[in-house]
Amino acid sequence: MRQGFRHAMAWLHAWSGLVVGWVLFAVFVTGTASFYRAGITQWMRPELVAIEADPGRAADLGAAYLRRQMPDAMGWFIALPTPEKPAISVMWWKSMEGPFHEALLDPATGEPTRARETRGGDFLYRFHYELSMPPTLGRWIVGACTLVMLVALISGIVTHRRIFADFFTFRRGAKSAQRGWLDAHNVAGVLGLPFHLMIAYTGLTLLATLYMPWGVRTAYKGDEIRYFVEAGLMPELRWTAGRPGTLAPLGPIVAAAMARGGEVPEGLSVWNPGDVNAAVVAIFEEPHGLSHHHAQIAFDGQTGAVLGTNGAVGPATGTGTVMAGLHMGHFAGPVLRLLLVLCGLMGAATVATGLVLWAVARAPKGAAPAGFGLLLVRALNLGTIAGLPAGIAAYFLANRLLPVGLSERASFEVGAFFGVWVLVALYAVLRPGPRAWTQALGLVGALYLAVPPVAALTGGLSQPGGALRFLGFDLWMLALGLGFVFAARKAAARAGAPLRRPVRGMTGEEALRA
Repeated sequence: MRQGFRHAMAWLHAWSGLVVGWVLFAVFVTGTASFYRAGITQWMRPELVAIEADPGRAADLGAAYLRRQMPDAMGWFIALPTPEKPAISVMWWKSMEGPFHEALLDPATGEPTRARETRGGDFLYRFHYELSMPPTLGRWIVGACTLVMLVALISGIVTHRRIFADFFTFRRGAKSAQRGWLDAHNVAGVLGLPFHLMIAYTGLTLLATLYMPWGVRTAYKGDEIRYFVEAGLMPELRWTAGRPGTLAPLGPIVAAAMARGGEVPEGLSVWNPGDVNAAVVAIFEEPHGLSHHHAQIAFDGQTGAVLGTNGAVGPATGTGTVMAGLHMGHFAGPVLRLLLVLCGLMGAATVATGLVLWAVARAPKGAAPAGFGLLLVRALNLGTIAGLPAGIAAYFLANRLLPVGLSERASFEVGAFFGVWVLVALYAVLRPGPRAWTQALGLVGALYLAVPPVAALTGGLSQPGGALRFLGFDLWMLALGLGFVFAARKAAARAGAPLRRPVRGMTGEEALRA
């Protein structure tokens, strides 16, 4: 603190951003893709097309399949078909600890669909907050990194004395790489600052009961289900009686739910389906608006009588549902969703430019060799900033190139994602140097540019709807590909430029902040 409070905040901003930057880049990229989660899943299952399906019959078909799979399950879930998800999605489990089994059923026959096996956009969505780790561990890691991100954001705000000037300052022709990266970091960070603060804070509130469970545990003496009932997040259900029962047909229950709720339920949760105390909960999509609160109606599983609904939420719970709605963006129409995606890309750019700036600012003078720490940061930067997007492109390409009937096909797609990511990371380790960026970014651009033609050549033109069905997805792939090619060209132009430190015209405070 001898150098002043702002210098201390600059140090904190630089090091806190570095420690969690690689995880945050992955979280921003996959979270941004999750705004188009449904569209990605549709593209990855081109065989599925929207058809007119009776919701009551679809529920009965799903129940018939689940009854054959696990009649003594603790719970079933049946997601009814929609134009965005034109299939019956079912899940079943023996206990809340898992394992959880899933299947996709044809709404016409109730049998497993012949569509290609894939995890679609759900893989990127879950990676966003679980990192493909055990769920609890992944959520804790992402939560800790998000908390550090808030520290980096606030310390960055304190550091910037000229925050409004930085909003408009970007010197494209700067001769110093450090100055150029600093301007890029400032513009991307300041332009998207309200979004960055919102998305970090609301992301933490989504899992607040996981990170801070002690209040609920103390107030409800371990009965957390009672908390969710009293908070209005779920209706009250009956415990299993331990006596066999017969589950009533779900079609009439769906009809009753539609009559009371005014719309088709999003899905049905069936608890203890083989027990005399079986219960069926109709879950509706959240209403249009910020609040992410699902209306629910509980029915007796044997008689179809209404057991109750989830109550109205209070101020605290209502605030939490608004936070969830802000974070997920379900309220957003096409234009606003595009704006959210652009803000997410700016978030990823802020993290990426900050990581590169940290390494550029600490590059040794002249021919002095770089230390191990700097070499490690450079390798992690390239392996993450180029490796993760390359992995996502490989995930899309694998969806089209792998045989449709391949066993464990979804696992091979995920394997392609991690395999290409690891290869790029190894390349960053084995071939350090400025030209590695040019080659890696060029590879990423080529992978994305290859997605539309590969999709067309592997049956895309013959799929229902033809070539224009996924025009929006193809345009995104082309835009990303061209963006990475442009970045590769800029990296090539910089590859031979010497780094000069300190940068002329840069204040001591700016150098420290870098």
